[in-house]
Amino acid sequence: MSNSELTVDDYNRRGADCLPGLVGFELLSIAPERLLCRLAVRRELMAPNGYLHGATVIALADTACGYGAVANLPQGARGFTTIELKANFLSTMREGALRCEATPVHLGRTTQVWDAVVSDEATGRRVALFRCTQMVLGGGESRIVKGES
Repeated sequence: MSNSELTVDDYNRRGADCLPGLVGFELLSIAPERLLCRLAVRRELMAPNGYLHGATVIALADTACGYGAVANLPQGARGFTTIELKANFLSTMREGALRCEATPVHLGRTTQVWDAVVSDEATGRRVALFRCTQMVLGGGESRIVKGES
């Protein structure tokens, strides 16, 4: 089975006993140019000050972009690794659930660039903006995202 044929359940099973499962990452949908996921906010994911820990938001967004990268690896690629990430935190949460939408900006032969917006699932209020660059391991064919050159 190729990575593009993996289902939502496949991804959720693959991450169950790793960091995504530990934090409660839940993939909701995946398509070549859009991935949706969520994460329930709970005490274990908070900083000692009682607010959502920044690393929780990073874990959600980086996992979302990583799963998107897996689904979009060029033919012949063996995998990927994140080589850079940046987050802008806009607000925080104490309860509810985070929702994350990840979209590709560039799907190249040697790199991919992904953006993610993390928001409060109930209100839609943005919590963070995230961008990461991934190095494709093993090469392959280049793809251009619709609307990008």
